[in-house]
Amino acid sequence: MPRIKFHSGESIPLEMHKVRIVQKLNLLPVEDRLKAIDEAGNNTFLLQNCDVFMDMLTDSGVNAMSDQQLAAMMVADDSYAGSATYTRLEAKLRELFGMHYILPAHQGRACENILAQTFVKPGAIVPMNYHFTTTKAHIVLNGGVVEELVTKAGLEVTSDLPFKGDIDTGALEALVKKEGADKIAFVRMEAGTNLIGGQPISLANLADVRRVCDKYGLILVLDASLLADNLYFLKEREDACKDLSIREITRRVADLCDIIYFSARKLGCVRGGGICIRDEGLYKRMRGLVPLYEGFLTYGGMSVREIEALTVGLEETMDEDMINQGPQFIAYMVGELVKRGVPVITPAGGLGCHIDAMRFLDHVPQAEYRAGALASACYIASGVRGMERGTLSEQRNPDGSEVFSNMELLRLALPRRVFTRSQIDYAIDRIDWLYQNRKLIGGLVFVEEPEILRFFYGRLKPVSDWQQKLVAKFRADFGESL
Repeated sequence: MPRIKFHSGESIPLEMHKVRIVQKLNLLPVEDRLKAIDEAGNNTFLLQNCDVFMDMLTDSGVNAMSDQQLAAMMVADDSYAGSATYTRLEAKLRELFGMHYILPAHQGRACENILAQTFVKPGAIVPMNYHFTTTKAHIVLNGGVVEELVTKAGLEVTSDLPFKGDIDTGALEALVKKEGADKIAFVRMEAGTNLIGGQPISLANLADVRRVCDKYGLILVLDASLLADNLYFLKEREDACKDLSIREITRRVADLCDIIYFSARKLGCVRGGGICIRDEGLYKRMRGLVPLYEGFLTYGGMSVREIEALTVGLEETMDEDMINQGPQFIAYMVGELVKRGVPVITPAGGLGCHIDAMRFLDHVPQAEYRAGALASACYIASGVRGMERGTLSEQRNPDGSEVFSNMELLRLALPRRVFTRSQIDYAIDRIDWLYQNRKLIGGLVFVEEPEILRFFYGRLKPVSDWQQKLVAKFRADFGESL
């Protein structure tokens, strides 16, 4: 990839785009931020966007679209069936992934629903490198069990290993031998492990998983939602990929898989999704669920304008200067926080900067939702909305006991081509201040706890008056500053 050095010697990410449309932001006073997070039940999902300064909740559906994507939306074919718009998307997916059969869906979790209903029966097992919240929920709702087989390195918070998302193929083969291949619904690989810091998978590991699947006749499914970031890391970090183009790397990844599904809210930067299937028999098993749940086979719940934009967005994903923007800005943010002693997941992965709440708030019991408390404190201190990725994002055992997460992370997503360096520097400054005052932060307890996916709309309260003390310290240190 092109290297740009600054004469100053600084390592600074350079925007490879210019801003042509802007959206006004609003930064509330710290007292109003306290009120807003209280009204939201200390759940950043329930904050109103008008009360948020920098929305780093997710990179899903909030990436900046290009001028070419916006232009493409104006030539959409509105036909319900036989739309030329869909034909263009189908052709692009076939070109990039080399798979003939395509099923559109309105987003990634819709794809998960189709896969789970088709392949997961009661007692079935789905081995994977690491789970994602909605993926696991769909599998469990259909009577299946998730087996996480990420390598031990994947759970090391501080590391310089380049591919911490890799699966332990020895453990995978041992599981198949123990349980029997007939109990394995499919093997799932997530290209960019969301819940352990956006850590990528290597092409070599994916090839090893393919060999195990071939040996036992298993289906290999790739969640390619974060593929753009993973492609960048493959090009940068894996020797076998350094002399390949992004398009060539994409095809080598796809050639190892039986099914690829993705959320276009991440891959392609629009609102939609899709499933690409190599085998006609597998395609026909899933096909009937699209008109049942999503819409007709040539739109799958997406608007035709989004489909046109997705076709362009997928092609833009082949551009190194496009896919490097997220990882480079994330690496900058991670590096600056490391300089300040703030505990973060290293090496920097995709999707966002992940703060290690386990070390940040080591005085807060894990049962009081460290990462959730840190998300609340971060919003109070900065107006930055992040997302808890820890115990709060898990689901209780059937007996009501808590499932403690392997990691407690505050994810600060960096939607692609959205934030400027000065905004990221602001977030870094406020997080640095928060870390210096971390002993003021206390825990949270539920006051309203939904049974499924509780992190989306559950409500919590602080265990003490720690939030008022944090606001008082902010005023003492920052005066009248927002």
